[in-house]
Amino acid sequence: MADSPALTGHCGCGAVKFEIDEPLVAAGYCHCTRCQRRTGGGASATAQVAPGSLRIVEGEKQVGSWDPPDGFAKLFCKECGSALFGVAPDSEEISLVRMGVIDGDPGIRMMGRQFVANAAVWEPIPDDGLPCFDERFPEPR
Repeated sequence: MADSPALTGHCGCGAVKFEIDEPLVAAGYCHCTRCQRRTGGGASATAQVAPGSLRIVEGEKQVGSWDPPDGFAKLFCKECGSALFGVAPDSEEISLVRMGVIDGDPGIRMMGRQFVANAAVWEPIPDDGLPCFDERFPEPR
């Protein structure tokens, strides 16, 4: 582990603070209906963290979870409602971080858009050159 974290972040009210000790692995937009409802927007901007690199340094008891039966658990601040993290099914380790709760430059740029088949009709997919996938991002080879 590095002497200082590669990244820091917090929820909207500051009750939950976290550090990430390694560079982010990947980042992208999710346009699925679940992310639209969870964020209130047309997509969710999310990054994958290296296993074991994210730790909550303050406010762990303020982190709530919604565990849908067929997807990643959605972790949020119980005080302000900020969307924070994602946990893969059958795991207890945080594997995703919402880009908007990271302080400063996350050091990574968006790599694509998934679930564009479910994109909100009121927010067209921008022509930004990112690859688009009707369903989940393909597994890396």
